[in-house]
Amino acid sequence: MEKVVVTVERSHNNYCAFLEKLPGCTSGGDTFDELKENIAEAVEGHVEISREYGDSLKGFPTGEYEFDFRFHTGSLLQFYEDVFSRSTLERATKIKERKLQHYAAGLSRPRKEQSQILVKALHKLGGDLLAVKL
Repeated sequence: MEKVVVTVERSHNNYCAFLEKLPGCTSGGDTFDELKENIAEAVEGHVEISREYGDSLKGFPTGEYEFDFRFHTGSLLQFYEDVFSRSTLERATKIKERKLQHYAAGLSRPRKEQSQILVKALHKLGGDLLAVKL
């Protein structure tokens, strides 16, 4: 099954998403779960109409596909701000709180290496949580 990248961004009051492989296909939602449902419907409709009118779907899978949701760093930090404090993320990543705040607010963008450090720390935390048994 082919993966289709969906880029997720967070605005002040909702989430929005777009697909580079389907220009013009966007959607939004008040929550990430709502966004996932809405973008699936938007893609289905976009593909159906494009095929009906003979529009090109160059680069989009012709068979089954699944979504690969990718957050911009700032949007990811905003998404988890109620779960992880900046100080917790600083301890996990060694990236200063102030720098993390700048990323979350969109005042600066992390270098590729810092993005990888953040992702690695979150994946480690997720793996640690998956290993917990009560």
